[in-house]
Parts: sequence; C-alpha cells; structure tokens
Amino acid sequence: MEYENIVMNIIVNGGNARSHAMTAIQLAKSGKIEEAKKEIREAEEDLAKAHEIQTQIIQDEASGNPKEVTLLMVHAQDHLMNAMTVKDLAQEFIDVYERQLKLERVLAR
Repeated sequence: MEYENIVMNIIVNGGNARSHAMTAIQLAKSGKIEEAKKEIREAEEDLAKAHEIQTQIIQDEASGNPKEVTLLMVHAQDHLMNAMTVKDLAQEFIDVYERQLKLERVLAR
C-alpha cells in the first residue's frame, strides 16, 4: 500500500472516531446513555485501527526504514490526537450525564 494511502487511513479512522465520540456526547445529553456507550466503543475501535497503522510506521522507522514527514502525515497525526482527546472527553461527558440522570431519578421519588 502506498504511503499516502496509509496516512489517509489514519485520517479516516481518526475522523470516524471523532464523529462517534461527538455523537456519543449528544446521545448522553439526550439521556440515551447505553447508546452513547456503544458510540464510544465504536470510537475506540476506529482509534485502535488508526493506532495500529501509526505503530507500524513507527516500527518501520525504528527498523531503519524512515518515511518522509509530509504535511499530510502531520495532519494525520493531528487528526488522530484530536480524536483521542475528544473520545476521552466524551467518556467524561457520558459519566457526568449518567450521574445526573441517576440523581434526577432519586430526587423524583
């Protein structure tokens, strides 16, 4: 597979992960906690795919086969790190919304 295609796979999987994480936040905000958790799991799967690709590139470089650092690769790394951050924050939002819902149920009794 061409290097550009490999890099694009990082971008695509990172973007998909970020989209799942943002959807998870909206679902949690609407009280759909289990659906939000499912979106987080999907985000984690996409991040795992991107991370696997990234790890292969790092291992290639460590083995003496470095690749040129292009603007596309920098963009891919930025995309991946942003997706990881959004996923982590989405998990925190889910936890907060879940706790809020539980408290509202207790207070409604």
